[in-house]
Order: sequence, then C-alpha cells, then structure tokens
Amino acid sequence: MNKIKIALLGLGNVGKGVWEIFKNNTDEIIRRSASELEISKILVKDVNKDRGIDVPKEILTENIDDILNDDSIQIIVELMGGVDPASDYVVRAIKNKKHVVTANKQMIATQGKELLDLAKKEGVLLYYEGSVAGGIPILKGIEESLTANKIEEIVGIINGTTNYILTKMSLENMDFETALKEAQEKGYAEADPTSDIESYDAVYKLAILTSLSFGINVNVNDIYREGISKITSHDIQNAKEFGYTIKLLAIAKEKNDSLELRVHPTMIPLTHPLSNVNDSFNAILIKGNAVGDLMFYGRGAGSLPTGSAVAGDIISIVRNDMTLRSIALADNPDLQKRVLSREEFTSRYYLRLKVKDVSGVLGQISNILGKNDVSISSFIQKGQKDENNLVSIVFITHDTLEGNIMKSIEELKTLDVVDKIKNLIRVEKFI
Repeated sequence: MNKIKIALLGLGNVGKGVWEIFKNNTDEIIRRSASELEISKILVKDVNKDRGIDVPKEILTENIDDILNDDSIQIIVELMGGVDPASDYVVRAIKNKKHVVTANKQMIATQGKELLDLAKKEGVLLYYEGSVAGGIPILKGIEESLTANKIEEIVGIINGTTNYILTKMSLENMDFETALKEAQEKGYAEADPTSDIESYDAVYKLAILTSLSFGINVNVNDIYREGISKITSHDIQNAKEFGYTIKLLAIAKEKNDSLELRVHPTMIPLTHPLSNVNDSFNAILIKGNAVGDLMFYGRGAGSLPTGSAVAGDIISIVRNDMTLRSIALADNPDLQKRVLSREEFTSRYYLRLKVKDVSGVLGQISNILGKNDVSISSFIQKGQKDENNLVSIVFITHDTLEGNIMKSIEELKTLDVVDKIKNLIRVEKFI
C-alpha cells in the first residue's frame, strides 16, 4: 500500500483535532484514500509542553527545517494561523515541492492568489477548505457541485463566536459583556476577541467565498466591516417586537456587474431559516441562477469540525495528486467587477434615537428623512421619558440607499431635539 508522510505546523486546537481524527479513523481514512497516511513530524514552539494528548515526543520539533528539508514528507499542513511566519513556511514548502493544506483564512484571504499561482508553477497542490466555516464543505460545494451555476448571492453566518454571543443576548437576555465573557470561558472567543467581535475574521472568510464564487481577486479592505459591540439588549428587544432577530451576516451580491460586499449586524425575519442558526453554528445561503437557494449548515469552528475539513483536504490531495488541480481563487484574470461603496448599498434600516420629549419632534425628524428620500415603514416609541426629559424612538425604513441614510443622520445630529443617534442596523428582507 502507498504510504504518505505528513507534517503538521502547529498543534493547537485544530492540530489536535487532526491528530485525533487520524488516530481514531485510521481504517476509514485508508479505505477512502487507498493509502496509509502517517503524521511523521509536528512543528511546535515547545516540545516539552503538555498538550493533553498522546503524541510521541520523537515526532515533535521546534525547527521548521526538520520538516522542509525532509524529502520523505509529501504533505505539509499549516495550522499556525496569522500571516507571519505561516506564509513564509508555506512558500518554502511549495518551493520544496510539497503539497500544502491550510485552515488559515487570513493568509488565504490576503495572499491566496499568489500562493495558488506559486503552487501551480511548482506542480503541487494547495487546499484550504478549513479556512471557511469549519467542517462545512462550502468551498468544495461551490467549486465542484455548483460549477454549472452563476452564483448571484451569498449570505452567511460565518463566525461562531459572534453568533454565540448574539444567541445568548437574544434567547437568555444577556448583555454583551456577559455573553462575551461566557464565550471566552467556553473557548469560543480568544482573550483578545477583536478579530471576532469586530468582524475581521468574517471579512477574511467572505473575501475567500467572493473570490471563489465570482472569480475576482478581492481586497479585504474593500469589504465594508462593522462589528457587534454596539448591539445592546434594547436593540435585541426592539428587533423581536418588529419580528426580527439580529445576526452578524457576511453578504456578497452581484448587481449589474458590480459587487456589494459587506459584513455587519443585520436584522433578519424570525421566519427565515438563518434566524434559527444559534450558538456557535454557521450557515451559508447561496443563490445560484439554476439551483435557486441552497443553505449549508453545521459547526463553524472547533478542533474536530475544522480538523475534519483539513483531513478531507489531505485525502483529496492523495486522490488528486495526478490531476494537480487546486481550488482556484480569482481564476479569470481578465474579469473585472467594481466593488460598490457603502453609499451605494440598498437596504432597509433600523434607526434608534434618543430625543427630547417635546411637541414637533417627529415632524422635524420626518422632514429630514423625507428630504433625503428615506420613507418610514414602522415606528415605535420606547418607554417613558427619563430624568433628562428624553425618550427613545425607533424607526424601520423602506428600501433606500445607504448614502441617503448617512446624509439624514448627519442632519439629524444638528437638531436641538435629537440628543443622540443610538444605533443604525441594516434589515434584510430576503426576497
């Protein structure tokens, strides 16, 4: 039987998941790959650290050259995360004619096209299924099962940490800080949760999905980004009263050869399937011009789900070694699509304001909104006036350009009767 040696770069959560899968599913992996796959080397920072799993110490190394210069190792699995030194190691591995598997969304989102071009030049494969949505086979689904479709739209919950926090706020009435602390205690959020709660993680993943689906190279800085830290229990409750829940959505839509790319908190109808995607689960809705709507659902993170995607990529490389075909990002260099600016987005909007409880307030606000072509769909006044004679009012608009909303907000800030613009949240209606 063909024997394939593999090296892991990193033995964190995902690395341990890959090790456990290879240990526990040996017979199934042999049957699926028709090969004996052996993890023969693992790069770690400290070979003496207790990691809570049974890994032979003799296969651990702190020296990357022990792996890169070992001709018997055919596949390198990068599980370190970040760009530096991960991308340098991947480049060196490719130049040493080794296939590469990675779950590194930041590296693929920012350098994926260059790495794939290098892999093609050197005659090796680069697979990265685990970089988006954990164990959900979304990238292979797009690249293989949906190749006969023109993809028109992608809408997804692709960050498990933020979904867990928003679920706790919605279903258990937790405030943001309490929900974040619980997410950290359960290991869903890092000690520094910025990448998750400020949506950088989701932006990297959306860049990969967009490039794969629409065939263009996406600059992550062109994707509009907004985190969840401004969402309060007031917004959660107001959303319920209007018939919505709040989720962090990653959205890519093609409109007249332009792309609308955005990641932000979004109100979605309680009747929509995405509204019931809770805790750390992910879900991605894809609209194809032939297949219609499809939804992929499953664990979006964790050692075993992401490890499953990584192990699947390793087996795919063993199977496809003769075809030398990686999943391609931006595979049409002549295809150009303009990325819309924030002002060009079209949506409905939830607007919460703190205003003085005096006559004529609604008239003044309505005049400004109307002047900027913003019409009101729903309105509620929340609670009694406070000690400063202020009350909260909430609007949901009809569809309008975000540029019109931005103009309206700037003008509303100048009114004496408006104390503060408390929040602005987009509303998806899912036609």
